[in-house]
Amino acid sequence: MTRRHLVTGAASGIGAAIADLLHERGDELWLLVRTEERAHQLSPAFPNAEIVVADLTDPAGLEKTLYDAVLPTELDSVLHIAGVVDLSPVAEQSVEQIREQVDVNLISPMVLTRVLLPALRARQGLVLVVNSGAGLTAHADWSAYAASKFGVRAFADSLRAEEAAHGIRVTTVYPSRTATPMQQKVHDQEGSDYDPSRWIQPDTVARSILHVIDLPSDASIPELTIRQGPSRP
Repeated sequence: MTRRHLVTGAASGIGAAIADLLHERGDELWLLVRTEERAHQLSPAFPNAEIVVADLTDPAGLEKTLYDAVLPTELDSVLHIAGVVDLSPVAEQSVEQIREQVDVNLISPMVLTRVLLPALRARQGLVLVVNSGAGLTAHADWSAYAASKFGVRAFADSLRAEEAAHGIRVTTVYPSRTATPMQQKVHDQEGSDYDPSRWIQPDTVARSILHVIDLPSDASIPELTIRQGPSRP
């Protein structure tokens, strides 16, 4: 039976790396992207994938888009990898900054999972959330992002308890700093030079996620923390 996966954030970084791995081995993919432009960019690399344009910054609109789209009736996994970050101290945050991070990193994954639960239950599938070290510890200037990541961690924990009876497994992945466009933005906002060779590579995280996806049904990995190797800063 061909395995089926829905991936958010497949346009770059960790999402692109895991989509490549799944595509290479012949799995069926549904890829959520924010704009038609990104859909056109992804189409040549994933000619057999179903690409769904859905804006994670608009959870209410996302729900309508999903119900109007042609989605699979059975899924082996939903991989929540898309995310946004915008660093600022609490004293300077705008409502728009807070709202975008909470919508994309927390509310939209909750909405997407709810809509796809019947398909996941049909195959006793996996819900995987790529979180962050900020989902474990909140530092100065990271409050909105960390709040969204603490929240999605709680969502995953609740979902795991609720859906165990349906055979659904839920995994939260906590990668340390990874060489992605988001990490470059973080460095820009921190005012530091960005050298991608210093950080974990997206493919490393993707291969760890692939291990979780392929785990036999007699085991589960509720949480996976990926740290930089000893030679890394």
